[in-house]
Amino acid sequence: MIIKASAALRNDYTKISNMAKETQEPIYITKNGEGDLVLMSIDAFEKREQVLQLRASVLQAEEERLSGGEAVGILEARKQLRDRIYKAVSL
Repeated sequence: MIIKASAALRNDYTKISNMAKETQEPIYITKNGEGDLVLMSIDAFEKREQVLQLRASVLQAEEERLSGGEAVGILEARKQLRDRIYKAVSL
């Protein structure tokens, strides 16, 4: 976990920006010793969003299955999963 004071962000933006890009991890920014913001590279943010969308798709499919949704064979299930993944990644 990387924690930096807001003054570090103000005084050395380039260094903090490069650190976020190199580590691909969120950087926690504090203000007066308390957590204030989380900073991350655009690439890391987009990857995180894709994972969350994929998880939401899987959860939706599982909820449909548990609520008595129509059962399908393995080939059809694979096709539906590929379609949902493609849709989630394309958003």
